[in-house]
Amino acid sequence: MRLDRFNNSGFDRGKPLWVEATWRFVSAVLVESWVPGSGWRVRLLSLFGARLGKGMVIKPHVKIKFPWKLQTGDHCWIGEAVWIDNLAEVSMGNHCCISQGVYLCTGNHAWDRPAFDLVVKPIRLGTACWLGAHSRVGPGVRCGDGAVLTLGSVASADLPAWTVNTGNPAQQVRQRPDTTAQRSAVR
Repeated sequence: MRLDRFNNSGFDRGKPLWVEATWRFVSAVLVESWVPGSGWRVRLLSLFGARLGKGMVIKPHVKIKFPWKLQTGDHCWIGEAVWIDNLAEVSMGNHCCISQGVYLCTGNHAWDRPAFDLVVKPIRLGTACWLGAHSRVGPGVRCGDGAVLTLGSVASADLPAWTVNTGNPAQQVRQRPDTTAQRSAVR
C-alpha cells in the first residue's frame, strides 16, 4: 500500500466543517464527560441532527462521531464509554441495548488497493438487539431482531434474528426466544 496516495476527498461527512468542529467541541466537553444525566445528552445529540426515539438513555463517556448519521427507535440504551464511529449511518430498532465499552465501526480501508481507499458501510441493529459489554460490530453488519452479541465478541458478518452469538468472529451458539408478543403487550 502507498499511504501517500490516500485520498478521501469523495467522502461525504454529512455536514459543513464548522458544524463538525462545533460538535466535536460540545461532545468533548459535555457528552463524553463524566457528568451524570441522560436527557440533556439526548437533547444535544438531537440538536446536532441525531434522530432519537422516545425513552432514550445515554450514559456518560459516550463518543459519537457524527450525530446526524445516527437514528434510533424508542426505548434504546447506549451504555458508558460506547464509541459509535459512524462514518456511515448507524440505525437501531426499538428496545436496543448497547452495553458499556461497545465499539460500532462503519469504516475500514481497502487493504488490497494501493491507495488504501476508505470504505464505509452502514450498521443496522434490529428491534430488541443486545450488544454485550466491550463487543465490536464491523462495517456493513446487520443484526437481526432480537440478536445478542455476547461480552467481548466481534461481529464481522450479519447476525441472524433471535440468536445468541459469541466469539471472534462471532458464531451463533443458540436461539433466543422471540419476545415480540410480550413487547407488544407492554407498549
